Amino acid sequence: MAAHTHTRTPAPSVRGVDARLPWWALALPVAAFVALFVLVTAPGGAQAAGGDPGVGRLLEQIRQTLPH
Repeated sequence: MAAHTHTRTPAPSVRGVDARLPWWALALPVAAFVALFVLVTAPGGAQAAGGDPGVGRLLEQIRQTLPH
């Protein structure tokens, strides 16, 4: 008994396809980045348990340069 094979026809030429992203495809990652950045640089958070003090100074410098 022979098995039937399924062949796929090649896709037609894709011309004029609108490849724009919806607004939320950019807004959601930007909002997530901003939220996490604010959490990391928030001065009211818990103190660091140790580590390199240079990282804290760098984050504080970045926080001070951003508009309030």
